[in-house]
Amino acid sequence: MEQHTGRYTTRRHDVTGANGIRLAVWDYAAPPAVPAPDGGPAAAPVDPATPATPAAPDDRPAVLLLHGLLGRASHWAATARRLAPRYRTLALDQRGHGRSGKPEGPYGPDAYLADAIAAVDQLGLAPVTLVGHSMGALTAWQVAARRPDLVTAVVICDMRASALGEAGQREWEDWTRSWPVPFASLADVRDWFGGLDPWADPPNPARGDFFAEVMAEDDDGWRPQYAARHLLRSRDPWIRDAHWDELARVECPALVVRGLDGELGRAEAQEMVRVLPRGRYAEIPDAGHLLPWDQPDAWCEELERFLRESLAERVR
Repeated sequence: MEQHTGRYTTRRHDVTGANGIRLAVWDYAAPPAVPAPDGGPAAAPVDPATPATPAAPDDRPAVLLLHGLLGRASHWAATARRLAPRYRTLALDQRGHGRSGKPEGPYGPDAYLADAIAAVDQLGLAPVTLVGHSMGALTAWQVAARRPDLVTAVVICDMRASALGEAGQREWEDWTRSWPVPFASLADVRDWFGGLDPWADPPNPARGDFFAEVMAEDDDGWRPQYAARHLLRSRDPWIRDAHWDELARVECPALVVRGLDGELGRAEAQEMVRVLPRGRYAEIPDAGHLLPWDQPDAWCEELERFLRESLAERVR
């Protein structure tokens, strides 16, 4: 499947995940073909600002972007396009999200882990850098811990290693029940999640845009593309399980990055860096849990710096 937007072609790859589920993996930055001036074969466009773009896309180091529990792959489109000149960058729609299958189960870390491994294997991405936000970060470091042969580096964006506790789960369930679905319009979605939602503290237009991205129109209005019951099942293991032992088994370079107002506190983030054998730390001001969208330029700068450094380590 291909869709054309400006000078990019969006390509979808279908892979088979755990339990036979169909998963959608997206390349949001494939360059579309352009006619040659002499009428010959079409050639890929060249961006003069990025002369280092290799001729053969498969020669680029691979990066797989993993969204969080409330996200979808398309949230990563801008990041993918920024990385694409030097990296083969793909984004996975996790099970229950986006254009991937939405079975009644299983949901949880083991299923997400198996799906990510399936995407890496079937698309020939290894050795790959895994970049995860929130739940996607948990999946990223679990793949690195259990299948180090597949992973060259990991980016952990605003995800805690400590157990969340049952109180947090109850609060989260109450929050999802408070959503005034269906929404009459996408403008209403942006207004609610960007400011009217009591959890939007402080109000944040980027948060409204983030949630508008996961909505789909039905006969009676706009609803999330995922089911709240599936999200709650995915969170169940986080209530009781901490992940410090897994972090200690991540042997590749790992970047822990947080926003100053995110869910991952500074002390815990720095402890995660200490536990990781090759951990590094980055902090982005004026950003919360959605830091790649709150501060996209600062996020991409930190990400690109880490990718350059980890790749340099690999080729030494």
